[in-house]
Amino acid sequence: MSKLTHFLKDKELRHRLLVIAAILLLVRLMYVIPVPGVDQAKWQTILENNKIFGLASMLSGGALAKLSIAMLGIGPYITASIIMQLLAMVFPALKEMQQEGTASDRKRFEQYSRVLTIPLALLQGFSYLNILKAQGVLTYTPATLFLNLLVITVISVFMMWLGENITRQKLGNGISILIFSGIVAEYPQEIGLTIANYAANPSIALMINIIITFLMAFLVILGVIYVTEAERKIPVSYAKRVRGTKVYGGASTYLPMKVNQTGMIPIIFASSMLMFPSLIGSLLSAVKNNATILKISVFLTNFLNPSSANNWSYVTAYFIMVVLFTYFYTAITFEPKNISDNLQKNGGFIPGYRPGKVTENFLSKTSTRVTLFGALFLGLMAVLPFIVQKFTKITTLTIGGAGILIAVGVAVEIIKAIEAQVSLREYDTI
Repeated sequence: MSKLTHFLKDKELRHRLLVIAAILLLVRLMYVIPVPGVDQAKWQTILENNKIFGLASMLSGGALAKLSIAMLGIGPYITASIIMQLLAMVFPALKEMQQEGTASDRKRFEQYSRVLTIPLALLQGFSYLNILKAQGVLTYTPATLFLNLLVITVISVFMMWLGENITRQKLGNGISILIFSGIVAEYPQEIGLTIANYAANPSIALMINIIITFLMAFLVILGVIYVTEAERKIPVSYAKRVRGTKVYGGASTYLPMKVNQTGMIPIIFASSMLMFPSLIGSLLSAVKNNATILKISVFLTNFLNPSSANNWSYVTAYFIMVVLFTYFYTAITFEPKNISDNLQKNGGFIPGYRPGKVTENFLSKTSTRVTLFGALFLGLMAVLPFIVQKFTKITTLTIGGAGILIAVGVAVEIIKAIEAQVSLREYDTI
């Protein structure tokens, strides 16, 4: 509280906070401006019966659920950033530009992500508009299609620019804060609906289920904080080097290895992959004169459909894919060989392990063991909403999933950014 008091007393920090608040207000206003020609009642019915748009709606801050002009959100920019990270692992030139290049090289790498956002936004927007037309939610002519596509693409790029302006205020990552604001904005409505349902049909069983749901939410938040902050500290020592009359090195530090090194990326990957069977099944259902294709359509639609009554096959596949993608993404982002080589070049070593291949093997095995707990935790967080809703029968409040991971992670990041800014100013006044 003392740091928060110091933060609010500082004129420059208050100005930064007001800039962020103004941007978030502008974004929330864009969320409520609908795309022309939308049948909102029919769209809400589709959303209630089909959850495959849930993740995309979350990344858009709930704008997709409202079919506003900001329906794409910053989803295309996130996709572009992920693609660029994967390409950097494949092409050494991009990797060198991202990690070892100059400041201008890193800016150029970021610019590639911004440019890639535009075609991805056009492609994603065109896909959404055609899906909406096929569902009878949206009617348009070629001219209105072009206009709607242009508007939602421009708004998506504009939101990317707004997110970067939030980042410049040095109070957290702007893109994450935009997603965070959209997720948090939905919680009061969910809580209100839950309470309203109880008021309409009061019962002891429902009251117990609501209490269990809120208790689970509290425990999940504690668990996410614990796992987000948890890390394995690997001790690192540096050999002493004598140059002339000066002695360098000889210090001891540690190499932090996060339990959850991937954030919510595996959940996004797994959710995206599991969308395809249901989408393919929906497309195949249009073929009415082939019994085999219709059977395949029914199988794909029911077996891996999160909205199906018997969705345990989806929950199981979801859990397994999140665990596998966690290991996959960790293997891409955490490179034991590079870390081992950098330690050796700087005269560092892990006590008890020789520099080089032995250190590399140790880091690889340690990463595998540490990632296991993080992967199982992410898998549990991914399927927890289905499990809680299955047993409590409360569908108006979501516990777990990517939303809670983002919300808690961003909240912790904002707190750390505020503490860092306050500490910097306290240091300046000494």
